[in-house]
Amino acid sequence: MCMCLGAATDIISEGMEKLENLEGIESLENLQKIDKNLVKQYLKDYIPDLLNFAIQLVLAVLLYIIGKHLISFARKVVRKTLERRGVDLGVRQFLDSILKYFLFIVLWLMILTLFGITTASVVAVVGSAGLTLGLALQGSLENFAGGVLILLLRPFRVGDYIVSNASGYEGTVQEITTFYTKLTTIDNRVIMLPNGSLAGGAIVNATGQLTRRIDLNVGISYDSDLHKAKELLAYIVAKESRVLTDQPVDIYVSELAESSVEMGCRFWVKSEDYWPVRWDTLEAVKLIFDEHGIVIPFRQVDVNIKNS
Repeated sequence: MCMCLGAATDIISEGMEKLENLEGIESLENLQKIDKNLVKQYLKDYIPDLLNFAIQLVLAVLLYIIGKHLISFARKVVRKTLERRGVDLGVRQFLDSILKYFLFIVLWLMILTLFGITTASVVAVVGSAGLTLGLALQGSLENFAGGVLILLLRPFRVGDYIVSNASGYEGTVQEITTFYTKLTTIDNRVIMLPNGSLAGGAIVNATGQLTRRIDLNVGISYDSDLHKAKELLAYIVAKESRVLTDQPVDIYVSELAESSVEMGCRFWVKSEDYWPVRWDTLEAVKLIFDEHGIVIPFRQVDVNIKNS
């Protein structure tokens, strides 16, 4: 009897386990069906949006590439037109810089419209943030206004050699852009100076005129022949072919100093010849003075020792 009850119990247990396994399989199959339905629904909902975004992205890239080439072509046409009309190089560079920024802003607005962002929305955002943008771009606006003043007043042009007293930098003007002026120094360094500081500060234009005057000061000893020294200076100036003969030449005694007679020599040259002529003349003065016994004194100290 006991054996029959044990066997019956085992059969019932096995039946329950099989039933539980069947329920587990059915629930797993149901979960898989639910997961598949969710994935299908997700793909059905979002794949069109993803495809639409991908198409918009491709169109935006194509629009940017095409627009960039069109902007380059438009700038080239404007530059050639201004050049044919004889517009100053600095003005051409400034207008080209403005045209470049304007056309790229238009291009980016067109690209934003592809993604559903309207121009009115951009203008509204810019307008609401106007005060913040104004404070942030205060320096840029000042430089832009400075560039306009430079082009209107023309204190210098492209190719001039200028010295900015505000910054202490100097060099040849290579380009005048919307916000900055590009200089190249004598040792071929590039300096970008803000237009605002240039327009609001003192500027020395070393090549603004066609001619420049060279002022030389040479000291000779009191024992040297003054008249001979003046004759030698006149000879050096007359021998220099780059000195302008239609301008006056002045040779004079400028000061009776403590240990020397200071002599001055003034003559005119073309602006581009200023430094070469100055250097060559100083060298010639030293050589010819030594040759004729004209002493150029130098600072020296005499020490006297007294024996107690």
